[in-house]
Amino acid sequence: MARHHRGDLWITCVTEYRNWRHQVDAPGTWTPIFFLDDAVALAAGHRPCGLCRRPEYHAYREAVTRTGAESSPDAARLNRLLATERLRRGRGLDRAADRITWTATLEVLPRGTIILDPGRKPLLVIDDRLMSFTFSGWVDPRPRPHGGSVEVLTPPTSVAAMRHGFEPVLHPSATV
Repeated sequence: MARHHRGDLWITCVTEYRNWRHQVDAPGTWTPIFFLDDAVALAAGHRPCGLCRRPEYHAYREAVTRTGAESSPDAARLNRLLATERLRRGRGLDRAADRITWTATLEVLPRGTIILDPGRKPLLVIDDRLMSFTFSGWVDPRPRPHGGSVEVLTPPTSVAAMRHGFEPVLHPSATV
């Protein structure tokens, strides 16, 4: 997955589409960043692209609509909504260290949600287990505990979308 980011457009794209090429360091344009999978991209506050990932975009949008919070939001509305849930105002490392997180009970979090452990390391929620993040994949599966609140990194809109039917594309290591 790659990220295209310009202004409030934080989308995840496929790395190949219609043989289009984009210079990685092109000045004055969007910056491609590569994610392990949808879980990581969603946790960073992105959504599927409406062009190169059209089916995933529609599934995400329809799932957000099913939450009842939004009435068929268009891409611009989704972008604004995710922007308010992603980062506090600021720039650079100061802003990056100030991510907006929220608290939820672990039982209600769907597959694909990323939470933070007490040491603030990311964990992927998968059905009956949690897995630790590495840049090469998800590792160290452990049983998903019952009870208790956790700090959630994935924005509420994306968690709600997954709870209402959006299936994130996960790295193959998440199926171990």
